[in-house]
Amino acid sequence: MKNISVIGAGYVGIVTAACFAELGHNVNLIEIAPTKINALEHGIMPISEPGLQELWQRNQARGRLRVTNSYIQGLLGTDFAFIAVGTPSTRNGKPNLKWVRSSVKSIAEAASGPLILVIKSTVPVGAADLIADILIRYNRNGHNFPVVSNPEFLREGLAILDFMNPDRIVVGGSDENAVNAVSALYENIDSPLIICDNRTAEMSKYASNVFLATRVSFINEIALLCEEFGADVKKVAQIVGKERRCGDGYISAGLGWGGSCLPKDVRGLIHMAESHQLRTPLIHAVQWINQRQPRLVIEKLQRLLGSLEGKTIGILGLSFKPGSDDMREARSVVVVSLLDDHGCQVKAYDPVAMEQAAKLMPNVLYCNDAYEVAKDSDALILITEWDEFKKLDMKKLSSLMSQSILVDSRNLFDPQEVTQAGFLYEGIGRPGVNRERTEVNII
Repeated sequence: MKNISVIGAGYVGIVTAACFAELGHNVNLIEIAPTKINALEHGIMPISEPGLQELWQRNQARGRLRVTNSYIQGLLGTDFAFIAVGTPSTRNGKPNLKWVRSSVKSIAEAASGPLILVIKSTVPVGAADLIADILIRYNRNGHNFPVVSNPEFLREGLAILDFMNPDRIVVGGSDENAVNAVSALYENIDSPLIICDNRTAEMSKYASNVFLATRVSFINEIALLCEEFGADVKKVAQIVGKERRCGDGYISAGLGWGGSCLPKDVRGLIHMAESHQLRTPLIHAVQWINQRQPRLVIEKLQRLLGSLEGKTIGILGLSFKPGSDDMREARSVVVVSLLDDHGCQVKAYDPVAMEQAAKLMPNVLYCNDAYEVAKDSDALILITEWDEFKKLDMKKLSSLMSQSILVDSRNLFDPQEVTQAGFLYEGIGRPGVNRERTEVNII
């Protein structure tokens, strides 16, 4: 059992703190926002993540979890300080390390003894060197602060599973004792352990996320061809995914990728390349394809409705993925903005994300369920593939609408079934039930 401090009560910080406590360690979570501190002290999660509140409350009751806004108190007697603060993109894609610098400075000034500083935040390659320099500059007591990189690979909605049963654990650093000590924190987790240097660990996070983004953009490119030639991208993806060299993860055509990680890391990797005058046309294309996808949805609506001026469009699902209330880089925000530009009235429903969505899209009419969204709407757009939408009474949904049009941007529904329920249906890269197939010139 070790004493661990986690800095930052964001998504990664709270999950990291709760899971390390579950593994038997004593954890202090350091956070400066009073609202987050108050919520966590009462066992209430400021984020939506399945199972997290129960995990937190259980370990809080055991005395393994504490929250404080004091670095001096939070670092007292600690063996490890995990940096888990945000690193959002700046306008040019460069990761903003403002909170990383601030927290590292505070650690150097407040630590009462030596500790291992562990980087959980996603940081650009070379950040560990920057952090080591900051520690030297503000280390007034001469303590030893080795820096270790330990990137996170958590999926929102499955974060606890990913922490406790990871595909791999990556620990990077130049101090062998520090690397071994961080590795030992995970000794009760059965997972491959990969030891490397800091820069390799930092690059691995970007490479992993940009590879996942590439897969999504690739299948969306194939979806465009499938639509044109009358093939079914869901079946194509299933076939490709069964190839052992490919796998079936992140190969679903649709609106593209969003959330807190993939967009930021694609921009970050592009910025790193450009800052060294390196050309990355493939990664630029991955980003361009993702930016194109919401426009395709609007084009489908225009083909089915004609002018969108004054039309009422219903949105099913707002968060960037099911199982989360996270609205960061959510595709719904882009789609609603485009609908606003075309003079549409927008109604929406999401099981958990409407409170967060309202802060970003105050002009949307938020409804109590999918049926209320459908009532008097000219078209529906399925944006987030929540399980509850699979159970909808499609005939009832269709009967409530002014025009029964469904654009299924995640290919959640069976085209024939919803067509039989009375809908004009459009998916992404699927045979058009309402479209003629393109003649193929093979000469």
